[in-house]
Amino acid sequence: MNDMTPPAKSLPKDWETDQEVRWCPGCGDYAILKAVQRTMPEIGARPENTVFVSGIGCSSRFPYYMETYGFHTIHGRAPAVATGVKLANPELDVWIITGDGDALSIGGNHTMHLLRRNLNCQVLLFNNEIYGLTKGQYSPTSRVGTRSPSTPFGSVDRPATPCAFALGSGARFVARGIDVHKNLPMVLKAAYAHQGAAFVEIFQNCIVYNDDVFAAFTDKANSGNQMWVEHGQPLLFAGGTKGLTMDTDRLVLKVVDVVDGDWQAAHVAVHDQTNRGLAHMLVEMPFGAFPMALGVLYDDPAPTFDSAVVAQNKAAAEGKKPDLQKLLSQGQTWQVDKQPRVE
Repeated sequence: MNDMTPPAKSLPKDWETDQEVRWCPGCGDYAILKAVQRTMPEIGARPENTVFVSGIGCSSRFPYYMETYGFHTIHGRAPAVATGVKLANPELDVWIITGDGDALSIGGNHTMHLLRRNLNCQVLLFNNEIYGLTKGQYSPTSRVGTRSPSTPFGSVDRPATPCAFALGSGARFVARGIDVHKNLPMVLKAAYAHQGAAFVEIFQNCIVYNDDVFAAFTDKANSGNQMWVEHGQPLLFAGGTKGLTMDTDRLVLKVVDVVDGDWQAAHVAVHDQTNRGLAHMLVEMPFGAFPMALGVLYDDPAPTFDSAVVAQNKAAAEGKKPDLQKLLSQGQTWQVDKQPRVE
């Protein structure tokens, strides 16, 4: 008789390994690790049914610190390995851990195809706007003027915007969080609940090579520059004293003042997470003139790649019996009756 007792709910410590967690003191990766370990029990995940896949970089040590199955793969190829894992066993919860260099430079092609295929997995991109593991070179997300060993006079590259890249690749779920913010678990839960490829950019502080690069909106004194969006709620920030409205003539967002909390009188727009066009506007807003948009920016599920592959394989196998010899013998074959004569 099968034991139908449901598995006991896990605790955060059940997701911790016996490995020494080794990042630079003060690195934002510590906070992200703890947020993930706290979130796992709350979403009902099980360690034995979970896989973390990473590429190369500081963030890619993550699988060693999660008491789950895991793969520490090669630079930029985590999406390819994760795709194989998910197709081999679609019942597994697959999480991809990557960085701005790993996912958007050598791994840009793989990241794009994973998102457009809509593999059912979670992609956590730790963005610190620098190559940390290889000692501080500028990355695809580094800002113009960034001085580094590879750009001693300042970078002249126009940086990539991870969430814009994801939307352009066809991602159906795009979100942003901050390494030390209390709302990060909320974003992780929403990503897990989404059926399909869930892309989450996490602003992560590199205390050694790019310290405080996000301080203009992450510091407590600057929290008014954060705009945490919520589906069906007005786009407000700065303690509700400012909001975003749609300039209907130019079809762009603009900042308006909100007096006495009356956001409707100020014509503040309401967030619609199913609106891809609005999501594009939110991720492309130039910071400074606009706040930093955070939370679930876009969430509009579509059929997943792995479910389509499973359905296709099932249909192809319908009414057939496995026959390895027949498979090997099909097509063009040759039979050698005797050894060739040697002169």
